[in-house]
Amino acid sequence: MNFPAPVSLSWIATLIGAELIGNPDAQAIGINEIHKVKTGDLVFVDHPKYYDKCLLSEASFIIINTKEVEVPEGKALLVVDAPFEAYQTITNHFRPFTPSLLSVSESAIIGENTVIMPHSFVGNHVVIGHNCIIHPNVTILDHTVIGNHVVIQAGTVIGGDAFYYNTKKTRDNWYKKMNSCGDVTIEDNVEIGCNCTIDRGVSATTTIGAGSKIDNMVHVGHDVVIGKNCLIAAQVGIAGATTLEDGVTLWGQVGVNKTLTIGKGAVILGQSGVNKSIEGNKIYWGSPVLSAKEKQKENVWVKRIPALWKKVMEE
Repeated sequence: MNFPAPVSLSWIATLIGAELIGNPDAQAIGINEIHKVKTGDLVFVDHPKYYDKCLLSEASFIIINTKEVEVPEGKALLVVDAPFEAYQTITNHFRPFTPSLLSVSESAIIGENTVIMPHSFVGNHVVIGHNCIIHPNVTILDHTVIGNHVVIQAGTVIGGDAFYYNTKKTRDNWYKKMNSCGDVTIEDNVEIGCNCTIDRGVSATTTIGAGSKIDNMVHVGHDVVIGKNCLIAAQVGIAGATTLEDGVTLWGQVGVNKTLTIGKGAVILGQSGVNKSIEGNKIYWGSPVLSAKEKQKENVWVKRIPALWKKVMEE
């Protein structure tokens, strides 16, 4: 999430009660979680296992719970006892929950010739382009941006909170939910089927590229980037921070793990499971996926196992 304008570290230190180690006049441009950080961002870390990953990331400023680390040149630390809670404080300040009691928020911008059918909801600061059709019972939540010539079928929800929790449980044994301060961008000429769910980014943007087509009952997790002209069939699930490059096809009931990349032009056959990054311009099948040709050979050998076993026993 980018701040409305750059913010001084000294001001942020005051907001979260942190000890600042570094240049107090430095300016932060936003706050992000570790998978999406860029230069000028704040990031938080609260476990020694991830100190180096955050310190050596592109983030310029690190909210951390120790001073016993070497600070890379050009970076600064904000030292607090509870970095996760400090992150929550910042996100709540810059992107607080603001209820809207209207079907279409007064702050929403709707383009010419766009049709919004009955019982749909359009939240705060939503932008919808020209010549779109939003079918009944669609929910488009805050800060979503939709391009031109987009069709969204009935029952779909866009911009719901990320499924993202701090796995350190609280004293009463509850997981701690991480605020979703990101958003969703849907580019031009996208079609989205019925009853899909597209989550907002935790702190960045979930993106559906121009020309992509999504079937019914598809789930797209937080911070996923779907490229241009992708085809996604029914009941596909894509976990957070994964990238589908242009022209990827996922057939029915494919499951895709988090933080991986599927290369340009790849085709994943139905009911497959993608557990690692894979190259483009190939056809894949199985769980975990292999090249479809390799998987077919594997199945041939599996079918031969009883006969081979019988032969061994006879010998």
